Amino acid sequence: MIRINLMLMVAVVISALYLVGVQYESRRLFTELDKARADSRRLETEFGRLQVAKREQATSARVEQLAREKLQMRQVTPAITSYVTYTAPAAKSVPETLPAKKGAE
Repeated sequence: MIRINLMLMVAVVISALYLVGVQYESRRLFTELDKARADSRRLETEFGRLQVAKREQATSARVEQLAREKLQMRQVTPAITSYVTYTAPAAKSVPETLPAKKGAE
């Protein structure tokens, strides 16, 4: 009878230790999951902010301002417009008969 009680006590202690280990691992994983969710929310917020900044940088007024200031560009006006016309060169006439190759007679 003592032997069975001793075996049952060992089984209960092993079971209790296993339960403590599983609970600890569960809490650790839950903490990691919570941190990952917080990081996800932070990254989504930052992504939205960056999208807004990207749209601000790409506005036509900003592009025009940078072109004027940094690239020294200016608006096109008829006074500074040069028109170029293209005329095709005259086509050379090709003789109707081509000279025969040597040795092909």
